[in-house]
Amino acid sequence: MPQLGDPNGVRVLDDTGLLKNGRHSAGVARQYRGTVGNVDHGPIGVFLSSASPLGQVLRDRERSVPQAWTDDRECCRQAGMPEERRFATTPQLAQQLLARACAAGVLAKWVTGDSVYGHDRRLRLWLEAPRHADVLAVSGQAYVWSHGRQPQVKPLVATLPEDGWTRLSAGDGAKGPRWYHWRWLPLAAPLELGWRRGWLVRRSISISTELTAYVILAPQDTPLEAVVRVAGIRWTVESSVEAAKGEVGLDQSEVRSWTAWSRHLTLAMWALALLTMRRAGTIAVDMFKKSLQSPPQASSLAAFKASRGLASR
Repeated sequence: MPQLGDPNGVRVLDDTGLLKNGRHSAGVARQYRGTVGNVDHGPIGVFLSSASPLGQVLRDRERSVPQAWTDDRECCRQAGMPEERRFATTPQLAQQLLARACAAGVLAKWVTGDSVYGHDRRLRLWLEAPRHADVLAVSGQAYVWSHGRQPQVKPLVATLPEDGWTRLSAGDGAKGPRWYHWRWLPLAAPLELGWRRGWLVRRSISISTELTAYVILAPQDTPLEAVVRVAGIRWTVESSVEAAKGEVGLDQSEVRSWTAWSRHLTLAMWALALLTMRRAGTIAVDMFKKSLQSPPQASSLAAFKASRGLASR
């Protein structure tokens, strides 16, 4: 899907639960599913999507398998799970997805994800080694390095002054632009020259106590508007997963084995990518037409008034 690649694009990480019962279905167990907000039977899929001006698409997936499964090798064999498969956390699976995307040459500049990934220091260090720009959410319980100390995020955001905030949109939502107040503060400098670490705070305009924090690694000259854009794009993976469920049956498999589950998700992701590429063709044509449009010409009367310094009415 190189047509949807973008040098300034964003790779988005997320995990979602899929309803599934049965003791012999690969990786199925009672576990928390964030999309539903409760504990129920079903596998957890970790997804990597990419977002560009032409649309969003699910790029890759991995199945999160509970340790109770990976410790029972006979059960794994019966479900067709690869012999080398061992327990891995969702951030570790996310790292595998990102490594595969890089090896495949998928164009993108940024990585973003929710606090599950932002809290994992090993993932953040891995992203920093090959210099991936990233904007990862963190909760108030996270710790950040600032001025030689490692304070917790929650007391830090609680003491931020009232001045110094910038009002910016995090992108369009269902009801138009999503406006927030934003603040970007420095953290300990990375080893690489030309790069900087920071943490970004998003504050609700209507409820000033509603705060969300992000940790950031970005090129030194990156403006605030750029990291706000990436933070706002994080939600596109959720809409991509919901679109895959609603349009191409991502969550409607009646399979048990590891191979069958992998094939079903792969086919669903390809079907969604095909739909996205067809829509992208229409968007690209519209963008090209707009680029060809000539700017509106001023009327002769308006041009005369402008030459004489007269105000137009």
